[in-house]
Amino acid sequence: METTALNYDSPTSIKEFLEREGLWVTKRFGQNFLIDRSVRGRIVDALMVEPGMRVWEIGPGIGAMTELILERRARLIAFEIDHGFVRSLQSLYASSGDFSVVSGDMLKTWRAQPERPDRIFGNLPYNAAFAIIADLLELNCVPERMVFTLQKEAARRMAARPGTKDYSSFSVLCASACDVRVLFDIGASSFWPQPRVTSSVVQLVPSAAPVPAELRKSFSDFVRSAFALRRKTLRNSLRGWLNANFAAIDETARDAILLETLLSLGHRAEIRAEALSPGELFALYRQLHARVSASC
Repeated sequence: METTALNYDSPTSIKEFLEREGLWVTKRFGQNFLIDRSVRGRIVDALMVEPGMRVWEIGPGIGAMTELILERRARLIAFEIDHGFVRSLQSLYASSGDFSVVSGDMLKTWRAQPERPDRIFGNLPYNAAFAIIADLLELNCVPERMVFTLQKEAARRMAARPGTKDYSSFSVLCASACDVRVLFDIGASSFWPQPRVTSSVVQLVPSAAPVPAELRKSFSDFVRSAFALRRKTLRNSLRGWLNANFAAIDETARDAILLETLLSLGHRAEIRAEALSPGELFALYRQLHARVSASC
């Protein structure tokens, strides 16, 4: 594939290109272009892309990473929400038979793809990162490797361990399907325009013992309820979930079953969600679900 005349390492070249194309960066879409070629190379290396692989790119912008993936002879589908960027990508990479771009919100378009990918990557905006990753995990679109660039704080939440301040329902969801590893940080100077935050690159690979795909969405809802009242005990936090899913059972009976289940698993009656590992939370979910269902 011929490389584009656009110099992705040069803010000046990018500005000139945007002006020629009648485009502009939009803060709402988190459009910060990665101008450090060495960092882009490290991300591609982390993906371990091989010729012929199906790769999904989320938020390609004007194609700085796109170029490197196509150089490795992958079959690339890019999801781009900015219609102006879609037009430019189609023009820049029109000669590549291995490239196509899907216009619109990725959350509304990815399910329609006829084939699932071997790899997924992207530079995700903070306001959409968790929703995108959660959607993929809950619906079991989990290829052998995913690599995302996102704000450092978000990366910490993805990889957080029980008992830490960053541990959350999203940490548990990620761990329910994948092993999560923060690979490296990227300073603001590696982007144009420069963001006000440090970014991190996160790698997700399928867990050796994931939560079964058919239970993942239900378990995710359970965990969100468990963490919804962070300063409250699980007995308080899960009352809403129990009421929403088992309203036919008397509230007093539901509370009693919850207490019995916690104690049977060796947990204190006053325990909070952040004290339990993802595996312990899943065990609680399954036993509680089974016990309450048996009482219906």
